[in-house]
Amino acid sequence: MDMPEFKKPSLKGLNLNEELFRKYIRVLKLARTPTKEEFSKIALVAGIGILVIGLIGFVIYEFMLVLPS
Repeated sequence: MDMPEFKKPSLKGLNLNEELFRKYIRVLKLARTPTKEEFSKIALVAGIGILVIGLIGFVIYEFMLVLPS
């Protein structure tokens, strides 16, 4: 999948802020609210990620308690 090429904003004729504003509006028009199924999957994956990071931190903490002695 090719990444889209982003052009630098041109300062000719358009104000820089106006051009950025138009890009933001374009993205917002493409955005939509996720369905319940999509939201549930995203929440599940995020929750699992938080638990994994917490578990890694806990394991490192326990090793640090055991290693100095």
